[in-house]
Amino acid sequence: MIRAAFLGLFLTATSAAATPIAEVLCAPSHEMQKKLEQQFRSSRAATGMRSPDEMMEVWTDKRGDWAMVVRYAGGTSCIVAMGEHWEVTENPA
Repeated sequence: MIRAAFLGLFLTATSAAATPIAEVLCAPSHEMQKKLEQQFRSSRAATGMRSPDEMMEVWTDKRGDWAMVVRYAGGTSCIVAMGEHWEVTENPA
């Protein structure tokens, strides 16, 4: 649901080479967060620092749809990957 809906929305799309990540979708961070939370009923499931200026986020919904977002210090967020069937697993001991 997230993947299909975002492809046609207001977000700026930049085409890339024919790869599994065919498009990168960007918007101001506050708009991206609002869209993910309110329209798609997603919540931030995980975060991690990529660099001092970049935070990686994984957003998921109850159906298992997911989006990986890069949040930049300058105030823009970009969806760099999205898919279905997100599953939380335990690390083996």
